[in-house]
Amino acid sequence: MKTRKLGQVEIPAMGLGCMSMTPIYGVPDPEEAVLTIHRALEIGITMITTSDAYNDGKNEMLVGRALRDRRDDAFLATMFGNIRYPDGRRDVNGRPEYVREACEASLKRLKTDRIDLYYIHRIDTSVPIEDTVGAMADLKAEGKIHHLGLSEAAPSTIRRAHATHPITALQTEYSLWSRDVEEEHIPTCRELGIGFVPYSPLGRGLLTGTINAVNDMEESDRRRDHPRFAEDNLVDNLALVDVLRRLAMQEDCSPSQLALAWVLSRGNDIVPIPGTRRRRWLEENIDALDLAPASGTLAELDRAFAPGAGAGMRYPAGQMKRVNV
Repeated sequence: MKTRKLGQVEIPAMGLGCMSMTPIYGVPDPEEAVLTIHRALEIGITMITTSDAYNDGKNEMLVGRALRDRRDDAFLATMFGNIRYPDGRRDVNGRPEYVREACEASLKRLKTDRIDLYYIHRIDTSVPIEDTVGAMADLKAEGKIHHLGLSEAAPSTIRRAHATHPITALQTEYSLWSRDVEEEHIPTCRELGIGFVPYSPLGRGLLTGTINAVNDMEESDRRRDHPRFAEDNLVDNLALVDVLRRLAMQEDCSPSQLALAWVLSRGNDIVPIPGTRRRRWLEENIDALDLAPASGTLAELDRAFAPGAGAGMRYPAGQMKRVNV
């Protein structure tokens, strides 16, 4: 397994995002999800990422069940602070007392005594980031977490957090059509020695080439509420996917593999965490690590998927207020 560094931590060059293993993009098969995690560990994909926000903590419970006899084989990451209430309301909580409460609850659901990488999922603008990170540092001193991470933090927030306690990784959306982080976020991380973890490197499945219409997604699929998947935007975005398909045929690989290879080509400090709930897609994704696209292919992708080329925001308007904070 090829490796890369997040800060000073050497881990496999690709991780596994587990969000879709509980209901969000339709209804998954939990047993297949557990087997997918097991298969990931078998082939060396050891960074397993979940969050207490996914399916009201049930995602962490599924991951905990999957790792029950395999905990020492995994580099386990989870997140806190992104609150989703049953009635659909959302909130962010970074208060120091909540940091501890959330960590204790996650440890219980995950059935473990430590979290390898603990992220604040969204930044609470009502609490100084120094206070939130300070509470995380206390948990580290107690051995309950090993490394600190941020998610969807603005460059100025990253600097303040890192000055409080070294940050190991920033997790933010990054893919062929989510490239805004290239201007400031990635350079800031490199300056400070922080690893970069792209989530949704396959554009929530759109870059796989398997979604061709809104009806290809289940009625309960939350992507139906995302602007990029709205019918009018989807038509324009699928035209870009056709470019990816054509170039993937030239490289004798799948669109997913080429999209991941592009992300991987952006630097050795970048460790994407494509999400999947099925072993077949996990096996396909991992092969992207051995793909070496021609420089001309990568250049054509850069031109076709120039920053801002995709139609529609990556989240609904309300959620966009909570990113890059």
